[in-house]
Amino acid sequence: MPNLEAFAVVVEHGSLNKAAQTLNISQPALSRKVAQLEEQLGILLFERKGKKLELTRLGQICYEYALEVGEMERKLLQRIAEHRSSYKSITIGASLTTLQSTLPDLIALYTREFPETDIKAITGKTHEIVSLVKEKKVDLGLVASKIDNPELTCVPLFEDHLCLVLPSYHKWVEKPGIDINELQELPMILFSKGTWYRILMDELFHRYMVYPDVKMEIDSFEAILRLVSTCNVATLLPKSYLRQTVLDNNGLVLRNIPELQETTRTTSLLFGSESSLNTSTRQWIHHAKQHYAGGHIFR
Repeated sequence: MPNLEAFAVVVEHGSLNKAAQTLNISQPALSRKVAQLEEQLGILLFERKGKKLELTRLGQICYEYALEVGEMERKLLQRIAEHRSSYKSITIGASLTTLQSTLPDLIALYTREFPETDIKAITGKTHEIVSLVKEKKVDLGLVASKIDNPELTCVPLFEDHLCLVLPSYHKWVEKPGIDINELQELPMILFSKGTWYRILMDELFHRYMVYPDVKMEIDSFEAILRLVSTCNVATLLPKSYLRQTVLDNNGLVLRNIPELQETTRTTSLLFGSESSLNTSTRQWIHHAKQHYAGGHIFR
């Protein structure tokens, strides 16, 4: 009964005018709410005696019921708050890039201290992750981008850029310096079209009028790493993903090209209202911020 709470406020103030001020609505609107409740119940709730309102016997019964409902609602909200504070679970929405490059390390960092936490992950494109966070279908998002949205909090973690990756036996491995223009017609494997890093690559290539010979387009970091040596081609990958062990295990060498600094992206955490976050999610955010505040990039 949506008008029951308004009725209880009228009883407590003994005046429609004072109750309307408390509820921040007009007195006629409040009168309609009381009349609608009386019509719904088929009873008279108040008797007017001069300027005063007095409860009828049935009105008194309704008021007592309204108090019980209010107490039950308070207990419900308290139980929900307790559940949120104690439930050890996090659902993370991660873009494809962060799922493969950053999320595994953040999970390892978190579970070292909180091994019993139930962690779930959903992947999607960046705009899809933003929607998931806004719709509260995930507790937080992890994306390789800065997001400006009034409904969300965006916490930048670290900046990243692309690097040239070559097979260890490639002719350019010992080359003193590599210019962006030398990528013209270079056989390469690149990210699939539509991904954030591929968009950055295409913008960079267009800016310098450089067009590599794209042999394959793949959306898996692991597949690209395996195929670079096998096919004797080059690729561009985010530096945060290129730990030395990853390079060594796949027989690869990292080379920096100055112009690739222009492909900088910021990996960020996204979440909604802090008051709605459970304890585990708050802890995750705190640990991630603290780790990267120390200048750490996983290697």
